[in-house]
Amino acid sequence: MSPETIVQKAIVARLVISPAVTDLVPVRSILDRNQRPVPNPSIVIGEGLSRDEGNSIKRSLTRVYSELHVWKKEESLTGVKQIAGEIRTALKQSRLALDAGFHCVDAFVSATRFMRDPDGVTSHAVVTVETIVEEAA
Repeated sequence: MSPETIVQKAIVARLVISPAVTDLVPVRSILDRNQRPVPNPSIVIGEGLSRDEGNSIKRSLTRVYSELHVWKKEESLTGVKQIAGEIRTALKQSRLALDAGFHCVDAFVSATRFMRDPDGVTSHAVVTVETIVEEAA
């Protein structure tokens, strides 16, 4: 399995066991799908990127960038900011538990963008999570 897939599974697993996150977004609304409309509120696993860290000839470290899209119907950005904050808190609790053969060196929210959807009634946040994954020999 790829580091990207393993990280995605670990992020979702962390979010669905966080009461602070699931108090704001029901577990059934934390999704990996590409369609609209999305439930209100929701966290949708979005785009990603990975790159070799280039620190050794073993090529055992990969930096995985995962984007989480937060959606909520609201007049302000307050709700998506609160959800994004709880995502950050949940990910800071401890290292992500990855599948056998992989180790989470670090995982953190490196950026968050907040915007209003063109529909005029939906707020949107994009939370970027960076994870450094080491593959076991």
